[in-house]
Amino acid sequence: MNKLIHVGFGNIVNTGKLIAIVSPDSAPIKRMVQSAKETGLAIDATQGRKTKSVLVMENSQIVLSALLPETIAGRAQSGQEGQEESEEDED
Repeated sequence: MNKLIHVGFGNIVNTGKLIAIVSPDSAPIKRMVQSAKETGLAIDATQGRKTKSVLVMENSQIVLSALLPETIAGRAQSGQEGQEESEEDED
């Protein structure tokens, strides 16, 4: 069964389609993000804030998040516990 994780501002990602969570600071990742934006494969979930992590998906799409990669990875690893905590934060 695929889990869903909260990547900030009410946005949810299916972990079953997730390949990697990376920092946007390196030049190759910056080029990948720019290319995805140009081809319409980038999903911006930052709500106008600084991009702190890039989620690479199976279908070549990328998701930009304002949360740190460690935060998202922790939520993905904790499973249901992370989802419950994020839901409580939104209330």
